[in-house]
Amino acid sequence: MTDHILRPALILGLLSCIGPFAIDMYLPALPEIGAALGTSVPAMQTTITAYFIAFGLAQLFYGPWADQAGRKPPLYAGIAIFLVGSILCTLAPTVEWLIAGRFVQGLGGAAMMVVPRAIIRDMHTGHAATRLMAAVMLVISVSPMLAPLTGSILMTVTGWRGIFGALVVAGMASLLVLAFAQAETLRPEHRQPFDLKATLRGSRHLLGDRVFMGLTFLGGFGMASFFVFIASASFVYTQSFGLSPTGFSIAFAINAVGFFAASQAAGTLGQRLGARRVMGWATLGFAASTAALLGLALMGLASLAVCVAGLFIANAFLGLIIPTTMVMALEEHGDMAGLASSLGGTLQMLAGGVMIAATGPFFDGTPTPMLAAIALCGLLALGLSRLALARPQPTAA
Repeated sequence: MTDHILRPALILGLLSCIGPFAIDMYLPALPEIGAALGTSVPAMQTTITAYFIAFGLAQLFYGPWADQAGRKPPLYAGIAIFLVGSILCTLAPTVEWLIAGRFVQGLGGAAMMVVPRAIIRDMHTGHAATRLMAAVMLVISVSPMLAPLTGSILMTVTGWRGIFGALVVAGMASLLVLAFAQAETLRPEHRQPFDLKATLRGSRHLLGDRVFMGLTFLGGFGMASFFVFIASASFVYTQSFGLSPTGFSIAFAINAVGFFAASQAAGTLGQRLGARRVMGWATLGFAASTAALLGLALMGLASLAVCVAGLFIANAFLGLIIPTTMVMALEEHGDMAGLASSLGGTLQMLAGGVMIAATGPFFDGTPTPMLAAIALCGLLALGLSRLALARPQPTAA
C-alpha cells in the first residue's frame, strides 16, 4: 500500500472507527447490562436501534454543513456530541437513560461516518477511491476484531460502565487526531453556501436517481444484515450456544474478518473485472449463502460451527458489496458529495434500524429468527442489484 493511500487511510480509519467501537465494544456486555438495569432483551436491542436511528438522521445535517463550512468543523462538533453521549451512558441509572445516551452518541458519531466519505471523494475518484475506501475499512476492521474482546476484558476489571468510559477516552484521542493529523480537503472556492432550496432540490434529484437509490439501498440492506447480527448475536451466542463474553468476542471477530478481508479485494477486482460485474456476482453470492444458512437452520442444523462458518462466507461477499456501492453511489455526484453521502448514509441507517425493530418481536434466543432476517436482507439486496446495475435501454429513434 503506497504512502498516498496508507497515511489518509490510517487517519480517516481512526476517525471513522469511533462509531463502530461505540457499537462493538459493548456487545459482550448486553446480557449483563440488561440484568444490571433489570430490563428485557428487546429493551437492550433498543439501545442499538436508537443509536442507528440517530446516526442516520444526523447525517442529513452533517453532509450539507461539510459542503458549506469545510470538512473539519462538523467533525469537531460530532466528536464533542459523541463525548456527551458517552458520559451519559457511563452514568446511566436506568435503561431509559442508556437509550438516551446511545441516541446522543449516534448524533455525534454520524459526523465521523459521513464526512470521511466526502473527504475520500475530495481526494480521489474511481478505482483509487475504492482502494482508499477499502483501506479505511481495513483500519476500521480493528473494531469488530478487537472491540468486543476489549469490552469483555473491561467488564471483568471495571464492570460494564468502564466500557463507556473507554469510549470517552477514545473520543478525546480522536479530537487530537483531527486537530493535528487531518488537513482540510475542501478548498474555500469549492464550498457551497447552505441554501435550503438548493438542498431540497439536490435531495429530490438524488431521490429520483434510480442508480443512486438502488445502490444506496443495496448497500443499506447489506449493512442491515450486519446490524441484525449485531443486535442479536450476543444473546444467540451466549444463551443458545452457551459462550462466555470472551467466547462471543472471538466468534464475532471471526464473522467480521470475512467482511474486512474481502473488502480489501474490492478495488482490485473492480479494476480488473469492472465494478458492475463484481457487484452482480457479490450480491448473488450473498443472497445464496444467506438463504442456504437459513435452510440449514430450518432443518435444525444451525450449530455454532455452521453459524460462524456460514456468516463468514456471507460477510465475505458483503465485504465486496459495501465499499463498491459507497463509491459507485457518489461517483456521479461530486458536486454534492456531502449531501449525497449524508442522504445515502441516512437511508442506509434507517433501513438497518427498521430491520432490527421489525425482527425484534420474533427473537426467541435461537439462531433462526436472526438468520431469517439476514437472508431477507440478502434477497432484497439481490433484487436491488438487478435494478441498480441494469443498463439503460436505448431510446427508440
